[in-house]
Amino acid sequence: MRELQDTTARALRRCVIERQSKGRVPGIAAGVVHQGRLAWYDGVGTADLDRPDHAPGPDDQFLVASNTKTFTAVMVMQLRDEGRLSLDDPLERFLPGTAHRGITIRQVLAHSSGMQREPVGDVWESLVMPDREALVKGFDAAERVFAPHHRWHYSNLMFALLGEVVARLDDTDWYAALRRRLLDPLEMRRTTLGFEGAHAQPYFVPPHTDVPVRESVPDLAAMAPAGGLASTPRDMATWSGFIADPDPEILAPDTLEEMCQPQIVMDVDRWGGAMGLGFFLMRSGTRVYVGHTGAMPGHLTGIFTHRESGTGGIVMMNASVCPDPAAFAIELADHVLDHDPEEPEIWRPGTVVPEDLGELVGPWYSEGYPFVFSVREGRLEARAVGLPDHKPSSVFEKVADDVYRTVAGRERGELLRVTRNDSGQVTKLNWATYRVTREAVPFGTPSD
Repeated sequence: MRELQDTTARALRRCVIERQSKGRVPGIAAGVVHQGRLAWYDGVGTADLDRPDHAPGPDDQFLVASNTKTFTAVMVMQLRDEGRLSLDDPLERFLPGTAHRGITIRQVLAHSSGMQREPVGDVWESLVMPDREALVKGFDAAERVFAPHHRWHYSNLMFALLGEVVARLDDTDWYAALRRRLLDPLEMRRTTLGFEGAHAQPYFVPPHTDVPVRESVPDLAAMAPAGGLASTPRDMATWSGFIADPDPEILAPDTLEEMCQPQIVMDVDRWGGAMGLGFFLMRSGTRVYVGHTGAMPGHLTGIFTHRESGTGGIVMMNASVCPDPAAFAIELADHVLDHDPEEPEIWRPGTVVPEDLGELVGPWYSEGYPFVFSVREGRLEARAVGLPDHKPSSVFEKVADDVYRTVAGRERGELLRVTRNDSGQVTKLNWATYRVTREAVPFGTPSD
C-alpha cells in the first residue's frame, strides 16, 4: 500500500483540524484513498459526546446519505448491461399506470427529469417517509417543476423510484438486491441499511451556543435507495477504488466510464460541476473528480475520486451543519496529488514491432495537419504534433487485415483503414473516413 510522506500527513491533519474547529463539528473522519485503500486516515474530535476522547475510527459508521445514489445508479447500469432495461425507457414501463409519462431512466439518473425534489408531503418536517406503495402512489401527485433537460434539478423522489425499478426487476427489495449485486462481491461488510455496530452519533450544533443536540435518525423506508446507507471510511475507500477501476465481473469499465460522461451542467454560472449518470463531476483546476455528497440529520459526507490517478478524498462529519463536504474531500486529494504524487512510471523497451504495423509508423498528414504514428507496447498509436501533454494519444486495435478500431484518444470508436497498391505498399490511410497521407495535400487531390 502506498505510504505518504510525514509532511503530507501533517498537512492533511492540520487541514482537518482547521475545518473541525472553524465548522464546530463534533467529529470528523477523513481519508485519502489510493487504489481502493486508505493511504492516509485521521479522526479528529469525537464520534460520541458520551465518550469525548473517542475519535472517529476508520471502521466507525456514518450515514453516507445521498452517496447511496451512486450504488443505486450502478445497479441500474448493471440491469442495462444485462439487457433488462434501456436508459431511454420511460418509467411507466416498470411502474405502469403512473400519471407522469415519458420520464426516462437517463433523465432520472442525471437529475434532468424536471420533477420535484421530495416525495409528496412535508417528509423532512415529520421525518415520516413513505413505504413502497405510498411512494409509487404519491408520484402521481408530484409536481413537474421544469421541462425535462431545462436545467439540473436534484430529486430524491426520482432516485427512490429508480430503487423501486431495481427491486421489481430483481423480484426482491432494493437492499437485498444491493447486497447481492455490490456489497457482498466488494466485501463491503460495514455498509448497511442504517446503523449496525459502532457508529458516530448525529448532532446539531446550535448557531449561538456550543452545546450540541442529538439529532433523530429517520427510517427512510422506500426512500432508502436515495439515501439510506451507513458506511465507514474503510468501506467507502473500497467504493472509491471501484469507481476508479471497476471489477469487470461486477460492472464493465466502459459502463463506469459512460456514467462519468457529463449529461447536464450543474453549475451554469462557472461550469465547475456537471452531472453524469448518478455521479457528480466536480472540477478542481485541471482535474475532474467523480463522486457524491450526502446529508442526513446530524451527518454530512463527501466521497470524490480522481479516476486517472486512483486517488480519492473521503470526509465524514457528525453534524447537520458542516464545511462543504465536496470541496473538503477534493482538497485532501488535491493536496496529495500536488505535493506527494506517485513516481512516474519507468520507461521499459518494447520487444517486438508487429509486421503489419511497421509500414505505418512515422509522420502522416490529415486535413493538412501533421500526425506521428508509432508503436508502443506492440500497439499502434497516433498523436497530433503539438497536442498538449494531458491529452491522450489515439490507440488502435486490429479488427481485420488493414482495419483498426480507435479505442482511445481522438476519434475514439472510429475506424482506421489502410489502402495498399498492387505491390502491397501502403499508399494512404482513412481515419474516420478522412484521408491520411504521407505528404500534406489539399482536399480533393486525387489519390495515387
